[in-house]
Amino acid sequence: LTLLKNYFKEFLISAGNSDILITAHESPKADLDLEYAVKQPEPGKTKIKDEFCNLADGRVVYKRLTGMTFVFGGGENIAIGPCMENSNQLINFINNQFIAYKLNHGCYLGHAAGVLENGRGIAMAGFSGMGKSTLALHLMSRGTTFVSNDRIMIEAGNDSLTMYGVAKQPRINPGTALNNPDLTCIIDPEDRKNFIAMPKEELWELEHKYDALIDQCYGKDKFVLKAPLDGLVILNWQRDSSETVIKKVNPQKRKDLLPALMKAPGLFYLPDSPENEINPDVDGYADFLSKTTLIEISGGVDFDKAADACLKFMWKGKI
Repeated sequence: LTLLKNYFKEFLISAGNSDILITAHESPKADLDLEYAVKQPEPGKTKIKDEFCNLADGRVVYKRLTGMTFVFGGGENIAIGPCMENSNQLINFINNQFIAYKLNHGCYLGHAAGVLENGRGIAMAGFSGMGKSTLALHLMSRGTTFVSNDRIMIEAGNDSLTMYGVAKQPRINPGTALNNPDLTCIIDPEDRKNFIAMPKEELWELEHKYDALIDQCYGKDKFVLKAPLDGLVILNWQRDSSETVIKKVNPQKRKDLLPALMKAPGLFYLPDSPENEINPDVDGYADFLSKTTLIEISGGVDFDKAADACLKFMWKGKI
C-alpha cells in the first residue's frame, strides 16, 4: 500500500465515495481451475504473456510470467497472487480499470502522449518508434505539464475535445534520457558511458527502459489527468537529414495517419453495453478529430523544431 501511495501520490484524494473498487490479495500463484485461452502476442512480438477466461459476468486474466491473476466484471476488480513482487502489474491493473471506466462513458482510446501549457493541451501520436514520449518529455523540459505518456481517452463536447491521461509514469529508453538534461539523473554513470559509445541507430533500437518519475525529474504539480485536446500531432518522420515539415491536415482527407492514434482496448476492457462492444473505426476517429486541430510532422527527425511548433500552437493557436 505504501508503494502504491507513493506511485500515485500526485493524484490521491481524501477517502470518500468511489466510482471503482479494486482489491489486491497477496498470495502464492492462484489456481482457479479454469480453462484459459492464450492471448496471442501483438504483431512483431513473439512471447506469450497472457491467458484469459471469459465468464458469464466478467473475465479472468492470468499472467504467465509472474503468476498474477486478475478477475474483473460486475463491479468487482480483484488482483490475486504475488502482488508485492509485481507492483507494476498491479499499477497497470488500476490504470486499466480507469481506462475502461472512461471508455464505457463514451471516450475513444488513443495511443498517444499528452502535455498542457497555457490552458491548452496537445497530444502526440506516431507510428512505432517515432518518439511521441520523447517529444512529450522535450516539452516538459520547456515547462509544460504532463498529461499522459502512452494512452489518452478522448471525450467529445459540442465543438471541442477533452483528453484524459493515465497515471502511469514514463518508461523511457536510454536515447531519450541521454538527449534530455532533465533525465540524465536516471541513468547510472557507467551505463551512460556505454550508451554514449553506441552508434545512434543501435541506441535508437535498444530495448532497455528506465522509469522517469515526473516529480523527481521536473518538480511537483507537473502531472494532471485532464486537459483540453486543442491539437493532435502525428509524427510521421524518418531518421535522415531531410527538412522537417510541419503542417495542419484534414482528418477526413488524411485517414492514413489515424491508425497511429487508434488503439484497441485489449483484454482488460469489458464493454458495459452492446453499443460499446464495437471498436470505433477510422471513419469514427476522423469524425471525432474534426473537433480539434490535426498536425502532421514529416521529413527528418528534429525534436527541437517539433517542440517549438507545439509550444507555439499552445500559446498562439498556430504553428
